[in-house]
Formats: sequence, structure tokens, C-alpha cells
Amino acid sequence: MSQYLDFVDLKYTPSKDDLIALFRFEPNRISTKEAVGRIASESSNGTWTKLTTLKEHIRKIRARAFWIKGNYVKVAYPSVLFELGSMPQIYSAICGNIFGMKELKNLRLEDVSFPKKIVDSFRGPLYSINEIRRFMKVFKRPLTATVPKPKVGMTAEEHAQVAYDAWVGGIDFLKDDENLTNQKFNRFKDRVKACAKMRDLAEKETGERKDYFINITAETEEMIKRAKFAKNYDFKYIMVDIVTAGWAGLQSVRNYCENSKQAIHAHRAMHATFDRNPKHGISMLMLAKSARLVGVNNIHVGTAIGKLVSPKDEVLALKNEMVENKIKENLKNHILEQNWFGKKNVFAVSSGGLSPLNVPFLMKHFGNDLIIQMGGGIHGHPNGTKDGAKSARQAIDAVMEKKSLKEYAKTHKELREALRHRWK
Repeated sequence: MSQYLDFVDLKYTPSKDDLIALFRFEPNRISTKEAVGRIASESSNGTWTKLTTLKEHIRKIRARAFWIKGNYVKVAYPSVLFELGSMPQIYSAICGNIFGMKELKNLRLEDVSFPKKIVDSFRGPLYSINEIRRFMKVFKRPLTATVPKPKVGMTAEEHAQVAYDAWVGGIDFLKDDENLTNQKFNRFKDRVKACAKMRDLAEKETGERKDYFINITAETEEMIKRAKFAKNYDFKYIMVDIVTAGWAGLQSVRNYCENSKQAIHAHRAMHATFDRNPKHGISMLMLAKSARLVGVNNIHVGTAIGKLVSPKDEVLALKNEMVENKIKENLKNHILEQNWFGKKNVFAVSSGGLSPLNVPFLMKHFGNDLIIQMGGGIHGHPNGTKDGAKSARQAIDAVMEKKSLKEYAKTHKELREALRHRWK
């Protein structure tokens, strides 16, 4: 297996143009060095046998496992191995056949540090957090969003009525759920038209900006058509299920948005199929960083307290990676150094089983540059969607005014009812 050991070089110093990947690995009846050599080899330009076609200029650009500690290895990949500006090709390389190798019990890609050459080859977000805030005219508090519930089954008219109630109650963004696109009971175009009317009414009534994360997820050309249709009705946002649509689809949408000037809300539906297992697969951090590089404007990061698996440390790491320009290495939490080289930042979205009762926790731990999304936590309010929306805004206002929810509820009946309600 000497051909695999050629991909292990513990004396190698990565160049500034190398892409660095951090893997967790478990060998299956082979040595540690052979295991990491296989990872580096099969994800770059090696294979299972010696080759007569391996020339020195090819060997020179091989990946190298250069750091090993316990079950973790760092692998350096020369940038020449990648097609600049192509996220599908990057994933095909470093996430390709290696996860199926029988000589490894488990393999997980924890993080990647992208070099400037690769970062510069992607568009990144069209708008920064502050630019989104300026458009929405909300400068300090967290922004809010809601998904009409039940998430599928409503007609377009029913959907739009729930949207109106949420908007006038104080919610900033309506959002489609991941599995609502263009079903016969709620056609995409009908929903856009109906919600545009209700948005205009809500803006006139409240004096606030309102917008809508409209789910355009479909075949790529159809996504572009749907984005154009939403643009015709003056919606600033569109939404893409980025895992199911794929990196190629997302990049096509981002390219279109360069001219349409629409922002992209990234839903991470299906992510847990390969990032929930802590021993095997790809981390959510890797997905989120890739999405920022391609150019989304919001992305779901979890809650640390809601209905979905989302450890606090992981959620905080995701939020920081989306907001900051420079990230320091933290190997305890499997995080590599990352310089975003001026790429705009991204709004983290906290969602999944939240109610107004969770607002103080979210704002304490994640700050105000956050979109708090509540579904059942608004529409499950005992007095309906409008009061649910009011209670959500009141919970945020209470924290902004440094008051407890209980104290604030004394003079705000919608929040008072939310605190009394048994959320389950």
C-alpha cells in the first residue's frame, strides 16, 4: 500500500493557495497512516494500485495528509485540483468516493478552510446583513419570520390570509415551508399574487416593510422562471431548498439574482441525512460555509432549544461563521481558520419548535443579528395568528427594553396569553 503512504507527509507546510480539509476518521483493520493516505489519495489523484501513468508533474499536485491527532486529520489540496467557481466540482472531489471506502468504518468531513483564490472565484451574498436591515428599515432588533401552519394543504387564499394576519401582527417575513412549491391545492403563481395583495395591505396598515421567502425550489430553469414571477410582484426575496436543489441549481439562481437584485433564503431541508451522525458524513458547518460562498443571504442554523437536533455549540459556531469576516481555528469544536476576504455576511435563521417563550434565550446567546422564525409558536397562539404574531414581537421588545417576559406581559395581553398557554 505504499502508493497510499505517498499521500501522507507530516512535514508538509500548506501553501496559501491550498484548500485545507479537516476529517474525522475510523480505520477498519488498517493503520492510521494508511487510512489517512487513502482519504487524501482517493479525494485527489491517487487510486488502489500503482500506476505506470503517474508522472512527476501529476504526483506533485497530490493531496497530502499533513497533520494527525487521534481520529482527526488535516488534508491539504492544491487549488489546481479544483475548478474555480464550481461548488459541484469541489464536492465531487473532497466528498466523492471516499465516504464509501470499506477500509474506513466511518468518515466525517468536519470543516474546510477555503483559500483566497477559491473564495474570490465565487460571488458570495448579494446583500450584507446591514443592507437587508436598511431595506427592511429594521436596524437593531432581530427580524422575524413565520411559516403558515399547517405547512401544506392550505389554498392560496387561505395562505395569504394567514400571511396578512402575521404581517399586521408585526412579523417581518412570511416563509414557505420546504415542501410547499406548486401543488394543485396551492399553485405557486396564485400564492404569489394573493400574498402580494396582502403584503400591500399590511404595509399600508402598519407602515412597516414586509416580504416573503417564496419557495421556488424545482428544476433549475423552472426556479429561474419562478424567481422572475416573484420579482414581477416586487418581492425582494426568494427561497431555495439548497440541499435538494443542489449546488448547481443554487449557483444558477444566484447568478440570476445578480441582475434581479433578489435575496436568497436558504432552507437546509434534508441536511440531517448526512450531518446528524457525528461519526460519518458532512457537517452542517461545511454546508453553511459553502452556501455563504455561493451567495445566500439567510440560512437556517438551528435553535439549541427547539424540536430539532441542534447542539448549542454547533448553532453558535454556525452563526459566527455566517456573520464574521475572520474565524479562528478551534480544533476542540472541529473548526478551521477561515478568512472570508470581504465576502458579505449572512443572516442566521433560528427555527424549529420556537415560541415567544424562547426569545430571551435566543437573543442572549445569539445576539440581535438573527432572524427568529416561529411557526406553531405563532399560529398555535390560543387567540390565533394575529395575536401570536403580536406576542412574538412583544417578546422581542421586552428583551430590547431589558424587561422580563412576565413583567412585559402585565401590559401586553397577547404576550400574557402566550405565557399562559401550554405549548406542546
